[in-house]
Amino acid sequence: MAYMLRLSSVSKDFGGFHAIDDVNLEIVKGERHALIGPNGAGKSTIFNLITGLYSPTKGAIYFKDRRIDGLAPYKVNRLGIARSFQIINIFKDMTVYGNVRNAIVAKHRKSLNFTRTLLSLDKVKEEAEHILSRINLTAFREELAGTLGYGQQRALEIGLTIAQDPELVLLDEPGAGFTPEETREIIKLIREVTAEKTLVIVEHDMDVVFNLADRISVLNRGRIVATGIPEEIKRNEMVKEAYLGDLFDEKCVQGG
Repeated sequence: MAYMLRLSSVSKDFGGFHAIDDVNLEIVKGERHALIGPNGAGKSTIFNLITGLYSPTKGAIYFKDRRIDGLAPYKVNRLGIARSFQIINIFKDMTVYGNVRNAIVAKHRKSLNFTRTLLSLDKVKEEAEHILSRINLTAFREELAGTLGYGQQRALEIGLTIAQDPELVLLDEPGAGFTPEETREIIKLIREVTAEKTLVIVEHDMDVVFNLADRISVLNRGRIVATGIPEEIKRNEMVKEAYLGDLFDEKCVQGG
């Protein structure tokens, strides 16, 4: 079986506090995997470990069988891993097009200047227009990103993540703050733009989780307490009682 990502006995301590405690996680190439659990369970810490913002206290992290723990974040990114953040991370004083263009330029590890050929500039423009079309923001290309609505800003951030053409996409609470209608739209968008990629999401919204994830891992106090396909997690009484309660039961009844 081809694994895109593996965490092997990974722990992370902060001054004696065990934020992550002996986590083993295997993400299969091409799957959509959700990390869920209460606030403070360690979900975002795992993302920070994968992307090089933190180094493990113990254990190892592998991307396509290459060990990546200890690498600088930019080196991890260049290997083919890109993430979004819980707090929207875009250039609000730049146009929508400018945001996407910069992400594409960064992917090619070059900068726009007058010495570049017209062909190079045309290629960047073509890729940027393609991303704008995929995230349904073509009509807003010349608008300042900060003037977009909340849902559009989320879509733009996902577009910036995808613009890097990563093999592994990490989305940190992409459904946060949405109305039910907006949630349906963001689910559709994520499904479309991550087709043929490997996706890991941290998410509290069970509509997003159960409509996207092939498998789900549940964290509590820095440990993974359950992993399985959505139906298995839905039937796990310990998970329902300890972490998801009535809201979880309601989502399960709705089939979401």
